[in-house]
Amino acid sequence: MSIALGLLFTLLWSSAAIATKLGLESTTPLALGTFRFLLAGSLLLLYVYGFNKKYAWPRLKQWPPLIGLGLLNTTIYLGATFWALNHVSAGLFNLFVAANPFLVAFLSYIWLKRSISLSEWLGMIVASIGLWIATWPSIASGEASIGGLIILGAGMLSMAVGSVFFKKADLSLPGIVINTWQLCIGGIVSLPITYVLENGQFFVSLDFHLIGSLIWLVFIISIGTMLLWFLLLKQDPVRANNWLFMTPIFGFILAAIFLHEAITLYDIAATVVVVIGLFLSGNMKKSLH
Repeated sequence: MSIALGLLFTLLWSSAAIATKLGLESTTPLALGTFRFLLAGSLLLLYVYGFNKKYAWPRLKQWPPLIGLGLLNTTIYLGATFWALNHVSAGLFNLFVAANPFLVAFLSYIWLKRSISLSEWLGMIVASIGLWIATWPSIASGEASIGGLIILGAGMLSMAVGSVFFKKADLSLPGIVINTWQLCIGGIVSLPITYVLENGQFFVSLDFHLIGSLIWLVFIISIGTMLLWFLLLKQDPVRANNWLFMTPIFGFILAAIFLHEAITLYDIAATVVVVIGLFLSGNMKKSLH
């Protein structure tokens, strides 16, 4: 069951980049992100406290961690990656996503005192080599800007900190309540940031690309996939982030189907190496039991 959930999360998470690319044809990146956060947060808020009414409001001591998660997982991570996708190649973006387990493992070692086994380190290194094979052509082409790299790196670091912070905070709240407030808080904070950074260049076209992108990003990613992410994080933040190693592989396949991008020999070789790395780290083997 765990391996099925991990693969489902990876497939859905990788589809977000495809939906974002389509949405960016119709509006600016931070505006697209803010639309997504506020719409998803409002729908969840209406469901959790309007229609359902079985969930309690967070207690006073739970608000600081919720605000922290909103800033880390929504405003900074998603805002940075949306913005960075306009300045770096998709291949380099995937490489940064794949580096996230290393950051989580390191932060978990320091913050949560979680020991990282030699096989886990070896598996992550092997998987990263596979991802390097897949993304090297994009890196060599020089498509990325220094500013885009810095923004993307900040986003990935924020996601890693958010993963460990979530485990450390140990909020006794249902995942749907946590996701509701992190989206609402992140969206509200993103509003003035979007106004300042995109004032003068903002545009929006209410076409199929924007509407389709928002429907997918709101319902499938922000609501469905994030709930699955919290479930995986509660089990183990390091192993949950290890599934991100598969994100570029699914991303290549989805991009070929929906964006008509070619799958190269580099991509095929990388897939084999990444899967070997996952087995070496014990991610798949442990999930089977």
